Amino acid sequence: MPAFICETCGSQFTPSDAPPRSCPICEDERQFVPPGGQRWTTLDALARRHFNCYQQHESGLIGVGTVPKFSIGQRALIVRAPEGNILWDCIPFIDAATVEIVKGLGGLAGIAISHPHYYATMVEWSRAFGSVPIHLHAADRQWIMRPDPAIKLWEGDTLPLAREMTLIRCGGHFAGGTVLHWAAGGEGRGALLSGDIVQLIPDRKYVSFMRSYPNIIPLSAPAVARIGAMLEPWPFEVIYGAFFDRVIPRGGKDAVRRSVKRYIAIIEGDGTAEQV
Repeated sequence: MPAFICETCGSQFTPSDAPPRSCPICEDERQFVPPGGQRWTTLDALARRHFNCYQQHESGLIGVGTVPKFSIGQRALIVRAPEGNILWDCIPFIDAATVEIVKGLGGLAGIAISHPHYYATMVEWSRAFGSVPIHLHAADRQWIMRPDPAIKLWEGDTLPLAREMTLIRCGGHFAGGTVLHWAAGGEGRGALLSGDIVQLIPDRKYVSFMRSYPNIIPLSAPAVARIGAMLEPWPFEVIYGAFFDRVIPRGGKDAVRRSVKRYIAIIEGDGTAEQV
């Protein structure tokens, strides 16, 4: 039986004879169902017209994305480490060439994902590299569309993944919204792999935060304040967002600080935003 993939969000569902009746992730207010209705595909169908491309962001960090763009269009990141490589976030498409290339880099020791919009074909990725563990925050368990023994739910606010790699639960976009702090990143200055939890925008001096990006639903001031408070103890200079071109190469920590202050001033309407 095929494991159907939602064409809008890229989530893969448990194998079935027929496509699912709906995609709960797309029906949630943070995503959307297209005007033409839900559409489904499979990895075999995608392989006829898509392939993955790669970009080295810095030593030890390689981005993987699909062309032409499919579903949301995010790229994943492979963080290389002596203890084993970690796949940060996930993309829907994986094929034999991708598996061979990643194995040539040392394979994967684990997978960690920021939030449900990027769960994608996480089970396929795990199985391709020996059923490596998939680390998801327990607060988002309801959004798992393809359960698997490889999925390891964690609780609390932090989870050490490997030496110099720590998951931090910020919440915000989703209850279990998570970022990855990579202490060795940014040439030793520290890097934050942010997914959509801290959204990189065209103005690289700032970042932003939303409950829904496509539907433009803002977060509350307390939710944004929590994100800022959770990140404050962690040093980082570089921020890698969810797309190839969304990178803040320097001053990332200051960008988060000033953005939290600006966002809260605007959302609370206290008139101070213009002075930030």
